[in-house]
Amino acid sequence: MIRPFALAAAIALPALITACTTQPDYRSETTEPPTVDRVDLTRYAGLWHEIARYPNSFEEGCTQTTAEYTLREDDKVSVVNTCVLEDSGKVNRAEGVATPVEGSNNSKLKVKFAPQWVPFASGDYWVLHLEPDYSAALVGSPDGKYLWILAREEQPGDAVIGRILEKAEALGYQTEPLKFAQQVTR
Repeated sequence: MIRPFALAAAIALPALITACTTQPDYRSETTEPPTVDRVDLTRYAGLWHEIARYPNSFEEGCTQTTAEYTLREDDKVSVVNTCVLEDSGKVNRAEGVATPVEGSNNSKLKVKFAPQWVPFASGDYWVLHLEPDYSAALVGSPDGKYLWILAREEQPGDAVIGRILEKAEALGYQTEPLKFAQQVTR
């Protein structure tokens, strides 16, 4: 007899694989981008507001998106992403775990929102820029499929956004596809 979770996994995994491989690539560089030298996870922990993102299927229709990071005793980071769906006002919540990549000084993490028994369903979360006071960050995947601007405040200053956009472009990421949150006026 097939267990319900095994059946669900057999149905969901092909869809997950397809979703992961059909995301557009917004970075033409073939070399991996440099990350920040070091991330102090204690300072990085807390609530972040999504200021901008590349379009992606798992955030379709989301607004007022936040990410909250909490340190765990096992040196990993609990991740809780929350958004409000534009069409219904319903709150969506996704919980995951971020694991620092060895030797990266916490600037590269593998984030997994899938069940822990799914071996390959983690994504790259690289900290590409971080304001010295940890007030804003540029994070994404090295392949250019995912990119986010995050900030502690819902409306960071224009100078901060400008600095982060310049950094993204210097690293080879396209900035035109970024979808800015409604709370940010550009």
